[in-house]
Amino acid sequence: MNNNTLKMLLKEYEQKRSSSFLNLEKRKGDLFSLHPRLKEIEDELNIFGIETAKNILNCNSITSVKNLEEKIEVLKKEKEEILSSLNLNSSFFTPNFECSLCEDTGYIIEDTNYTLCRCIKQKLFDIEYNKSNIGNLKKDNFKNFNSNLYSNEINEATYSSNISPKDNILNIRKIALSFIKNFENPEEKNLLFTGNTGLGKTYLSNCIANELLQKGKTVLYQTAPVMLDSIIDYRFNKSNLSENLLSNILDVDLLIIDDLGTECLNSMKFSELFNIINTRLLNQNRHITKTIISTNLNLQDLSHTYDERIFSRFVGYYNICRFFGEDIRFKK
Repeated sequence: MNNNTLKMLLKEYEQKRSSSFLNLEKRKGDLFSLHPRLKEIEDELNIFGIETAKNILNCNSITSVKNLEEKIEVLKKEKEEILSSLNLNSSFFTPNFECSLCEDTGYIIEDTNYTLCRCIKQKLFDIEYNKSNIGNLKKDNFKNFNSNLYSNEINEATYSSNISPKDNILNIRKIALSFIKNFENPEEKNLLFTGNTGLGKTYLSNCIANELLQKGKTVLYQTAPVMLDSIIDYRFNKSNLSENLLSNILDVDLLIIDDLGTECLNSMKFSELFNIINTRLLNQNRHITKTIISTNLNLQDLSHTYDERIFSRFVGYYNICRFFGEDIRFKK
């Protein structure tokens, strides 16, 4: 990742965290001015807390410590009663952090080590990789999903299906919702969206990304040509950025690979694509990772374009969703 970008984000996080504490002190000050007894209780709790710690460190009698603890409990109960009468709870006295996991520090502890929190990872992905690719998440969501853009008419001769485009997209929507709901289930399959342009593949990918981002998952978007070219550049030491990109591609919760089949293929790219697909299927990074692949190729084209190892992963480990109908971009 770009160190300058990370430094910029960490500075923003520091400012957010400071602002949260300043806002907390203002809220408390306003409350205490209206209800002075709460200020008295907080001061007494602080004093008794210090005295308790000193008694424990000095190995004073258990009775002394117990008496202090009883006084603290009485004060806490009184504080809760006052807050309840004001329709408030203890959370009033905690900062309103944007991320509850890292408390706006940007870091969490995993296996006794500090690591970047998912929230700041996602911001890095958005700045360095996703950019405008999934920038329409505010409007590309299931609330705005409109199945009426698809025809109700069944046309087996044209679409090779005995259901209408509308029924088909509603079925795909159910599969997408199941994918989101069961994301943490290792048995839940990945998604492969096939079909011509203008049928909603990217839109639905964005809808899924939107939902998972709200659940705290990280999402990385890559087009197949750019992704594979970047990795090859890294293999030949042409790019420092791609080392981080490869690590993130393998580790991110949800990877969206768009435009599969438009890349210029060679044996190296076959190997890299297989490595990405297979590594993420095996969840080798000790957490569930899922992938959405979008392509204009149909299954027959995919079987001719990619070797048996890759195609067998598609068939065995992906829910294959075929989009068909008229181009909906002209109906919006």
